[in-house]
Amino acid sequence: MNRRMLTLLVALVPVIALGVLGSVLTVPYAALGPGPTFNTLGEVEPDKPIVDVEGVPLDPTSGNLNMTTVSVRDNLTIFEAFAYWASGRQGLVPRSEIYPPDKTKEETEADNKADFEQSEDSAELAALQYLKYPMKLSIGGVGTDGPAKDTLREGDELISINGVDVASVCGVQKAVSGSGPDSDATIRFRRDGVDTSAVVKLGARPGDPEKGYLGITPVEKPDGPVEVTFNLADVGGPSAGLMFSLAVIDKMSPLELSGGTFIAGTGTIDSCGAVGPIGGIPYKMIAAQEAGAKTFLVPAENCDEAKQRAPDGLRLVKVTTLDDAVGSLEAIRDGRDAPGC
Repeated sequence: MNRRMLTLLVALVPVIALGVLGSVLTVPYAALGPGPTFNTLGEVEPDKPIVDVEGVPLDPTSGNLNMTTVSVRDNLTIFEAFAYWASGRQGLVPRSEIYPPDKTKEETEADNKADFEQSEDSAELAALQYLKYPMKLSIGGVGTDGPAKDTLREGDELISINGVDVASVCGVQKAVSGSGPDSDATIRFRRDGVDTSAVVKLGARPGDPEKGYLGITPVEKPDGPVEVTFNLADVGGPSAGLMFSLAVIDKMSPLELSGGTFIAGTGTIDSCGAVGPIGGIPYKMIAAQEAGAKTFLVPAENCDEAKQRAPDGLRLVKVTTLDDAVGSLEAIRDGRDAPGC
């Protein structure tokens, strides 16, 4: 071997070593990107609707109301991380933002599953409240050290608070929060079929001491034969709530929300119908457009980010509540303007 070749080989050793390390060593980042989308008006498999509503007459639906997801790729090598970053369709975030260091990966995935199941419950309640479906409001639990511990019991049906009828969890929250601590609340409730009234002195709400606190966990259930089942597995997090609610409304009413077109969107929802922000919206918009969506429902708090990263040709519609979403979809269907981001 001549001196020139030996010099070249010596120079290549660090490069080869770097290449080996780059393909083996992992980085403390995860890659986010467009995930699958699902038409909440469609089926997860033949004869198994993604949103299955039974017990009541249903209206025909058409078009798409797609929920969107974000894909997460973990345990990236240096080269993989660079490739995802350079693609323009993916983004890198510290791994700790996806998998908190104080929890195992399995614990985080279990939390995401629980959030998803909670979003299903909230989506159903919000939709049924919107449709004014009869509901039964009862007490699911009474705090052992709360103001109502000696007055109310699990299973009591709530009727009114301070003379205002309460038919939802939201109604209870508003009625109690509107009164200050140490004020008296007159509670009408039904126990064992008998209507009863009692006065409870409210406490201070934990975390917000200027608002009243009753110390109960109200529970809403449909007061009728309707049964709503969500059949989408292997999805986590709460961000499908809005689209699930819209699917229930579309199936149980003649509104025809999509107007036969391809609508997609995202957003958390609570049982009061308030739509909340989500993460990963740039990737959800890419997924929606690539699936065929022309309109995308955006939680109001995500609008600034969405405007900066919106794919060309995708119409963004700002949503704050379930009422907003339904009203905007009706406007679009009828050729009218809808609030944009």
